[in-house]
Amino acid sequence: MRPARHNGAVDEPIPVMRTVDHGVAKLMPDVDRPRAWLLTVDGAPQSYVDLDDPTHLEFEYARRLAHVLDAVEPGPVDAVHLGGGALTLPRYLAATRPGSRQQVVDADKALLALVTEHLPVAEDAGIRTYGADARTWLESAPDASADLLVADVFGGSRVPAHLTTLGYAREAERVLRPGGVYLANLADGAPFTFLRSQLATFQAVFGHLALVAEPGVLRGRRFGNAVLVAAHHEPDTAELARRTAADAFPARVVQGLALTRFIDGARPVEESDAVASPEPPGGAFGIG
Repeated sequence: MRPARHNGAVDEPIPVMRTVDHGVAKLMPDVDRPRAWLLTVDGAPQSYVDLDDPTHLEFEYARRLAHVLDAVEPGPVDAVHLGGGALTLPRYLAATRPGSRQQVVDADKALLALVTEHLPVAEDAGIRTYGADARTWLESAPDASADLLVADVFGGSRVPAHLTTLGYAREAERVLRPGGVYLANLADGAPFTFLRSQLATFQAVFGHLALVAEPGVLRGRRFGNAVLVAAHHEPDTAELARRTAADAFPARVVQGLALTRFIDGARPVEESDAVASPEPPGGAFGIG
């Protein structure tokens, strides 16, 4: 969005509010960064974008997702993003891996229209957007067509039930190339019934898993985000651990036997058993 001009002077950016398909979206300018914006839907923070510096990631979970992306073999990638928000990670990948081809899928067509109107991406950025249900779109995608599949889908503040099942995990595995990586932003708190079930579901489909989260979340002290990483090859977790430990809010990388203990016998989610992720407690998600 460009600031308004009056008699040659540049005014401060003004907030934008619009009713979208799944709530009321607001774009709020950041007073500390001239062309940075916070996107909220029904008051819940969804995305943060700095148009001048797309590598600046304000939210902690977004930085952790980016650390996983950075650990992938260098060069352009074919990426699918389920959940668009303000296109924060697609912009990041376009900046850090020029030449990448990216497809962004979001069920809220009006939200996509708002974002592309007020926070446009360059025509040569290699980012294409689709207004569609994430699972329906995934089921129609070609086999072995993506190097990265990033899931950050929330209906309000909850991951929809149909994106939690064994069938969904198999579709994700089918669309990824043999060396591809699946990563997802999830949210839960003790006793971690939802998060354990998600780990069990993807463990049944992929050969290697890792989980990235703050120690306080993993110890059950508070509700929070956790990044699930799944692949058929062992991720470079040493590099990932180094990057996440260096953040302002350090996180741990859990894998192997420690992850098996965390899963604690949870079973994969069948279609008939699927439920959305738990409702966050009040005030659980502030600006990261």
